[in-house]
Amino acid sequence: MSSLIAATRFSVLDRSRTREGGTHAEALRDTVELARELEGLGYHRLWVSEHHGVPGVAGSAPTVLAAAVASATERIRVGTGGVMLPNHQPLVVAEQFGVLESLFPGRIDMGLGRSVGFTDGVRKALGRGKDDADDFAGQLDELLGWFRGTSPTGVRARPAEGLTVPPFVLAMGEGAAIAARAGLPMVIGDLRNREKTQRGIDHYRTHFRPSPWAAEPYVVISGTVAVAATQEEARRLLIPEAWSMAYSRTHGSFPPLPPAERVETLTMTAKERGFYESGLVGHIAGTEAEVAHELETVLKETGAQEILVTTSTYEREALLDSYRRLAAIVSG
Repeated sequence: MSSLIAATRFSVLDRSRTREGGTHAEALRDTVELARELEGLGYHRLWVSEHHGVPGVAGSAPTVLAAAVASATERIRVGTGGVMLPNHQPLVVAEQFGVLESLFPGRIDMGLGRSVGFTDGVRKALGRGKDDADDFAGQLDELLGWFRGTSPTGVRARPAEGLTVPPFVLAMGEGAAIAARAGLPMVIGDLRNREKTQRGIDHYRTHFRPSPWAAEPYVVISGTVAVAATQEEARRLLIPEAWSMAYSRTHGSFPPLPPAERVETLTMTAKERGFYESGLVGHIAGTEAEVAHELETVLKETGAQEILVTTSTYEREALLDSYRRLAAIVSG
C-alpha cells in the first residue's frame, strides 16, 4: 500500500439523496445507517449537507441530521458539508453547534458554505437574495466571534462560547481566499477539474494566515470515488448521479436518483446526452488497483491531508461495497 494514502484521512459527505420509489425518511435513515458502517470501516468523518426544496435531496436541516448521526455512532467525527451561512443568523448557527459539541464533545465539525438557495423561489422562502453570499467573510467572522466571546452586542452565545468546534470553509469561487485570510481549514473540489482545484489550493497555501483555529494550512479534497470489482461496475455507480445532474441542467429541477438500468434505456436529447456523458468522466472510478493509483496521483499533485468522498448512487449495497473496497485500499 502507498504510504501517502496511508497517511491521508478519508471521510465521507452523504447528501441523503432520495431514490426513485423511495421516501425522504428512507434517505435520512440511510444516512444514519451509512454512518454506522463507515465508523466500523475506520473513516474519519461523516458530513451531511444542506439543500432546500430539492426533490432529490432529503437533507435540509444538517445540524438536526448531524445530531441523529452522532447519537447513532461512538467515534467517527460528525459535521456539516456544509451549513450555508448566508441562509442563517450566525448566532443561531453558533448555538446549534454549541449544543452539538456539548452533547458529543470532541466529535463535531462545522463545515460552512457560502451558497444561497438553488432557485429564486427558495431564496424568497428563506428571505435571502443572491447578494447575501457577498458578505460571507463577515458572516464567518461574526460566527467565530460567538465562540470566542467577542461579539460587540454584549450578548453571549450559550452553550457555544468557550467551546472549540473546528470550522472548515467550503471553497467555491472566492472561498479559498476567504479560508486563507481567516486561517481556517479548507474543503475544495471537485476531482474533475484538477487545474482549477490546484489554483485554489496554491492560492490558499500562499495567503494562509495562522489563526487560533489553525496554525497551518489544511486541505481537504472532495469528489466522487467509486470502487468495484471491474471498471464497468465502477462506472455504473456513476450513472444515476450523472443523469440527475444532466436532468437538472436541462429541466431546472434536481430529481431523485434513478436506477442505472433505466437510465441506459432512455432516449436523450443532444443537450441531455452531452451533460450526461460529461457527468461520467473525470471521477476516480475503477478497481482497487486503478483507484489506488489515481488517489496517489491526486495526493502527490495537491498535497492534501484529507479526501472527502461525495459519491451518490441508486444501489445502496453497491455504494456500501465501494466504501468497503476503498477502506481496504486505505488500510492496506
